[in-house]
Amino acid sequence: MEQPTTDIALHLKSHGIRPSMQRIAIMEYLLSHATHPTVDTIYCDLLPKMPTLSRTTIYNTLELFREKGAIRVLNIDNKTAHYDGDISGHAHFICHRCGKIYDVRIPRELIMQLSMIPKHLVEQTEINYNGVCSECLGPNVVR
Repeated sequence: MEQPTTDIALHLKSHGIRPSMQRIAIMEYLLSHATHPTVDTIYCDLLPKMPTLSRTTIYNTLELFREKGAIRVLNIDNKTAHYDGDISGHAHFICHRCGKIYDVRIPRELIMQLSMIPKHLVEQTEINYNGVCSECLGPNVVR
């Protein structure tokens, strides 16, 4: 899902974030890589194009994006944060063999229903499925 830089800048502005070259590059990376990357993954992938980029800059930028509601942070294994540029309502499937995280589309009505708790304000709903992905299961597994 590659988007022109001007679209990314507008996306950031719509969340109250002042666009900079580094912020645009990080958001563009998140929107074009649905792999739910870590800070280290983003750093290693962007470093060849941006040699002055630091892990601290990436971490601080992602924290700003999170504060402004532009991304979601997935704390799946209590060790490493994974970042998701898709803030629409969806669930995740985590493969315990290969560690990949997949988006799982669920009906909007279900998300709305799960977000309604009387006398409470739900700010985020997280649904995670855990198991073994089809890639790790291989082609001969019948379900």
